[in-house]
Amino acid sequence: MTKSIAYGYVRVSGKGQIDGDGFDRQEQAIRQYAETNGIEVTRIFREEGVSGTVEKRPALARMMVDLEENGHGIKAVIIEKMDRLARDLMVQEAIIRDFQKSGFDLLSATEGSDLLGNDPTRKLVRQMMGAIAEYDKSMTVEKLRAARERIRARGKKCEGRKSINETEGGTDLVHRIKLMLRKRKDGSKPTLAEVATQLNQANVMTVTGKPFTVANVHKLSQPPRKSMR
Repeated sequence: MTKSIAYGYVRVSGKGQIDGDGFDRQEQAIRQYAETNGIEVTRIFREEGVSGTVEKRPALARMMVDLEENGHGIKAVIIEKMDRLARDLMVQEAIIRDFQKSGFDLLSATEGSDLLGNDPTRKLVRQMMGAIAEYDKSMTVEKLRAARERIRARGKKCEGRKSINETEGGTDLVHRIKLMLRKRKDGSKPTLAEVATQLNQANVMTVTGKPFTVANVHKLSQPPRKSMR
């Protein structure tokens, strides 16, 4: 009997999960589900450090393009569970509509098959599970905010967002952008838009895992501000 074939999609939202067991756990669940259901997973697409509340997904976009080319006969994707596709309910529904429009199947190792079904019961369950994941995410954010407020109330300093040079690879990224903005041999100078396009075409992301914009390039090309004491 010939096995059906599918892709796998995994996502983690932070560097700690990238370095931890997030990817391994998801991939193991996907492959176990595939083996049980007679499916061969030919490739796993990995979304690294991308929040479940945003729709910009470079790995998801590459996977969808690959599915649409369809020279391989693959029309199904397996995820570990719905909140790995997205935590935000609206983002979930936007991605699901994209699958439906393209005629692709979405399978979950946790919730099972037919995630794209339009029958009232299936849609209600999908929305309920998405709403629960959305609540968990929102509550985590609120707990972190409350913890920071408690620290400040005690008169202690609460660490804020790190500067670009304090993040992993940040210094190298700033240096690369400044080199790209140098004058060419003919005396012309690349525009901010040209540099942003080159970085995106090379699949280089910002430290927050998003594509580059003109504003990003301009900000990183500026000299660091001197602290006022």
